[in-house]
Amino acid sequence: MNSSTRRVFFMQVAAGTTALAATQVMAQAPAMVNEKDAAAVGLGYAADTTKVDAKKYPKHAATQMCSNCQLYAGKAKEAAGPCPLFAGKQVSAKGWCSAYVAKAA
Repeated sequence: MNSSTRRVFFMQVAAGTTALAATQVMAQAPAMVNEKDAAAVGLGYAADTTKVDAKKYPKHAATQMCSNCQLYAGKAKEAAGPCPLFAGKQVSAKGWCSAYVAKAA
């Protein structure tokens, strides 16, 4: 194998490996919690805190969101993040559920 062919071969292997790694990372992104999932219904989860049923959850306040809940494990400024109540799935940062606990200041 001459050096030109070997160089092309290694560049193709590198490109293929990079593409495969990118595909695996995208495939591993956790799914969002569906508001109709049994666990979500049981906790009164809403992807948008402004759409929570005030009659059903009178202690809810519009300022309460997953992003400022102690259980939320997402990073600041991200649209969604993990929550231990919904293992393997992400919740909306602007969402809410009845297990809400304000983060300590």
